[in-house]
Amino acid sequence: MTIITVWLRRSSLMLLLLTVFLLCTQAQNAYFTTPQWAKNANIYEVNIRQYTPQGTFKAFEAELPRLRQLGVDILWLMPVQPIGKEKRKGSLGSYYSIQNYTAPNPEFGTMDDFKSLVNAAHRLGMYVILDWVGNHSAWDNPWLKTNPDWYTRNEKGEVVSPVADWSDVADLNYENPAMQQAMIDAMKFWVEEADIDGFRCDVAMMIPLDFWIAARTATDTLQKPLFWLAEGEGAEFHRVFDMTYGWNFHHLLNDLAKEKKNNFDIDDYFKNEYKSYAPGNYRMQFITNHDENSWNGSEFERMGAAYQPLAVLTFTMPGMPLLYSGQEYGLQKRLRFFDKDTIPATPNAALTDFYGKLLQLKKENPALWNGIEGGCMKKLHTLNPANRLVFIREKDGNKVITLLNLNSAKAKFSVNMRGQYGKFRNVFDGSEIEFLPEHSFELPAWGYAVYEQRTN
Repeated sequence: MTIITVWLRRSSLMLLLLTVFLLCTQAQNAYFTTPQWAKNANIYEVNIRQYTPQGTFKAFEAELPRLRQLGVDILWLMPVQPIGKEKRKGSLGSYYSIQNYTAPNPEFGTMDDFKSLVNAAHRLGMYVILDWVGNHSAWDNPWLKTNPDWYTRNEKGEVVSPVADWSDVADLNYENPAMQQAMIDAMKFWVEEADIDGFRCDVAMMIPLDFWIAARTATDTLQKPLFWLAEGEGAEFHRVFDMTYGWNFHHLLNDLAKEKKNNFDIDDYFKNEYKSYAPGNYRMQFITNHDENSWNGSEFERMGAAYQPLAVLTFTMPGMPLLYSGQEYGLQKRLRFFDKDTIPATPNAALTDFYGKLLQLKKENPALWNGIEGGCMKKLHTLNPANRLVFIREKDGNKVITLLNLNSAKAKFSVNMRGQYGKFRNVFDGSEIEFLPEHSFELPAWGYAVYEQRTN
């Protein structure tokens, strides 16, 4: 996170003042180095099973040029290993029920097919991280028979699931050093054998942090810069992980869309962020992902007309933006989790253009880069700030100004633009503007505008 700020308080006196900001410090990950290639990257979650009618590595590989042209950098592949059959849910089971940690799911293809996918991504300048399920395995994973002491048992001596609802998986016992070593060896296997570029670690908060430290230390010996994403929230994870989930902010976005929350709640969120996280900590921001889509609904279902300004916010605030499979197509249905349910690959020119421009802006304007490479965020003064959010990020003379109307009614408002000299380009329509000291704007319901200025 690259912002440390004192946000406007709710008192009428403070609403007359500009926001006060402290200097950004240069804190880094305490133990490990984030790969340099991640400094201006975005991330795209890939659901291999549902992405194409075939649901295979080969079929998805054909999509890579399109995704690269869109502007995608990091491909996060949902688990690709064989899925357990014992106590399976649905006809195909959960991706997160791992039957064999060091083999590909034959439904998706062969190891050679997987290597071909990774190599093709690398040739296009993209990176591949693998979703790693370390907390539990399938009930028919051979480990349960060969090493039963690697699993957690209840007072009756029975192997248990980690959560009652996760009846299709068995909980792994992290008090067993041999199990931990086997897990680390399996992670190293995918780096050495398939040349992947890192891991997204499932329910990272349910596994001891000491294990993650040991795992990253071991994989770092492979002399390849790896990127680590934790499905977890908390500053302690940044002792190991390059990026953590912005779950709390995502829930706030859902409430903003329903007008249950407002700009003041965003202020409170950032004040807590700046207290908790160092500027070098990456936070992943999103309006949808596989969990949200399948269990809580698409962004259209949860956010309605608010989804676009909230997407703009996730791309222009500090953090790395996530796109989920089909988001650029306007995927409007909940994908079934345990069965085949192909994403309708119907091109949506407007949304492709919308996300493509945001991805390009993120990539090319240093003000929006990640961690300490990007610019601090400064909130600009507006009238009626409860429903209007205007902020600027700046780095080495490069600027991005974001205006959002977080309300279901159109808005006319003025913004203090003193100090913003010269021409700015409207990111979405390409027009140029020179701001007045007190500049008036008009935005439709749930409207947005983004302006940039670059030194090159």
